[in-house]
Amino acid sequence: MKETRRSTRQNHLALGQQILTIAMERRMRRGDHLPEQTFSEACGVSRTPIRSAFKLLEQNEILTWREEEGYFLAIGSSDELADAVQKLEDLENSLAQRILADRAERRIGDVQSVRGLMTRYDASRNSVLIALKVLSRDGVVTQMPGQAWVFQPILDSPNAIDESLSFRLTLEPQAILAPGISVDLKRAGLLRAQMADLLDTPEGTMSAARFHRIDTDFHSFIAECSGNRFVRGALLAHHRLRRTTQKDTSIPDFRLRQSLQEHLDILDSVESAQYELAADQMILHLRRSRIRRPEAANRGTPPLMRALRA
Repeated sequence: MKETRRSTRQNHLALGQQILTIAMERRMRRGDHLPEQTFSEACGVSRTPIRSAFKLLEQNEILTWREEEGYFLAIGSSDELADAVQKLEDLENSLAQRILADRAERRIGDVQSVRGLMTRYDASRNSVLIALKVLSRDGVVTQMPGQAWVFQPILDSPNAIDESLSFRLTLEPQAILAPGISVDLKRAGLLRAQMADLLDTPEGTMSAARFHRIDTDFHSFIAECSGNRFVRGALLAHHRLRRTTQKDTSIPDFRLRQSLQEHLDILDSVESAQYELAADQMILHLRRSRIRRPEAANRGTPPLMRALRA
């Protein structure tokens, strides 16, 4: 039960950060109303978690609540909103994230024991096990026989990101082409609305963090549509790992916008059952993500696509 409450709180913290990021992008100011339905659609969740996130923001004096009116911003400037996002990130600084940060910085090795982590972080056995379960859910660690836990490769370098793209070039088009694909049109519509909303932000102001959330949501959605359970499972695990460990903020604004438009084009093709076209669009989309790594530009490209470019 404690683990469930903790996981729920972490989800509300992440959603609170997303709400504040949207408020910044929309240049909202002190006293502006935050309609539940508007933020439910923008975040791609139901009203219930939005209410919980609003309540958390109220508890941290970021929002105020008025009876029969709803929630309103209690802070005004963009700097105050940025500080509020940082405040939520500090609240979220759990043992799992401390372990992940140390792993990303190579301060801890590939194999760790529960006792060793207890000593390193001066934490209880239960706290360490909960943190490891959180990281296991995200595909960061795997439990071995006994007390050993093994860290999986994480997306913390250009080479790791390139290997990730190679893996995705192999499987994501196949996720679309496998027999039995099933598309949730309602969820596709929510994703479309989120991407259109992000594309409406002024040039040069797009949040890389919000783009990353939408990007992993989109690619996870494509994986979930697949009729091949093994392809689906492998991709979903990989996208959880991307969501947790990939922190590439160097992508230029124009490429973020181009990528979102490519997502929308793929959605159009999938929704209209043009699966071969959608698979080709996915290949081109992933290859464009490798443009900043020219040494990898032609690796993993199917012969058909190379012939089309010739």
